[in-house]
Amino acid sequence: MATSKKNSTVVAPIVEGETFTSLQIAKDLGSDVSMETKLRLLYKLQQTDSKIDQIYLLRGELPLEVQDLEDEIEGLNTRIANLEKEIKEGEQFVSQKKQDIESSKGLIEKYEQQRNNVKNNREYDSLSKEIEFQTLEIELSQKRINDTGKALVEKKAALAEAQQVLAGRSIDLENKKKELETIIDETQKEEEELLKQSAELQEQIEPRMVNAYKKVRSNLRNKLAVVSVKRDACGGCFNKIPPQRQLDIALSKKIIVCEYCGRILISPEFDNE
Repeated sequence: MATSKKNSTVVAPIVEGETFTSLQIAKDLGSDVSMETKLRLLYKLQQTDSKIDQIYLLRGELPLEVQDLEDEIEGLNTRIANLEKEIKEGEQFVSQKKQDIESSKGLIEKYEQQRNNVKNNREYDSLSKEIEFQTLEIELSQKRINDTGKALVEKKAALAEAQQVLAGRSIDLENKKKELETIIDETQKEEEELLKQSAELQEQIEPRMVNAYKKVRSNLRNKLAVVSVKRDACGGCFNKIPPQRQLDIALSKKIIVCEYCGRILISPEFDNE
């Protein structure tokens, strides 16, 4: 009796940090799908991700600006809270020192009355020292009041300035958020569809190729990891490609990588389609 065997697809393991150059020399990518189909899927993934990149480019630096403003406002709120606390503590300190001065004045008046009725020099000297001590306490308290008063003036000025800056930054943040929300609202549906399409395409491509694609994209400023040949040159770095190599690219039978920039090169016919 003849027995039938199930065809099983072996998925090649992902190699950390793999690039298209290593895939170019790989003998087996773990799939029976033709190389032309793989390249078409990969190029379609690139086109989809490029559209997503355009949406993010449209938002520009707005997300970062919003985040920076939020961080700055948080810092300003912390600074304002600290200044308000320090001012309150300073005012309480001044109030306490004023009470200490009144208390010392009361003691001086009391000691002076007692000194007028002393019976010997020892009591007189003792009361005189107490009066002198309280006088020094008044002078010290007054000095601390003056020093704290100057510090309070500076802190109140800093508080007013921080509050003014906070008001301005809050307006800026509100405007930036509105601008960002408007752009997001206009592009959200398209972005969600493109992200879904990108995920579906990645599921159809070998993990090693997707991994290499993401690795190369992350190292490129324009995020173009898969490019077509344009005017006999690489569509990414614009270096000339020899005729024989262009023929290999047009056949789409294997992975061809630009020797200058490491991008995968695909047939210009893919663009025409």
